[in-house]
Amino acid sequence: MNPFDDPDGTFLVLVNDEEQHSLWPQALDVPAGWRAVHGPDSRQPCLDYIEQNWTDLRPLSARREPTPAT
Repeated sequence: MNPFDDPDGTFLVLVNDEEQHSLWPQALDVPAGWRAVHGPDSRQPCLDYIEQNWTDLRPLSARREPTPAT
């Protein structure tokens, strides 16, 4: 089974410098450029954390850019 799809797995929530979030199996190494901000926990609480905390899906750099005039 793919560890990302394991309903009984233990997960982390990772965030990168662009404030993008990722559900990540605890058994796997955290990739470079990412840090754990929640967990370890079961799958649903991690998904709930992502839903509550990642409210603007645009990367941080896109949110910082001024909106072009129309």
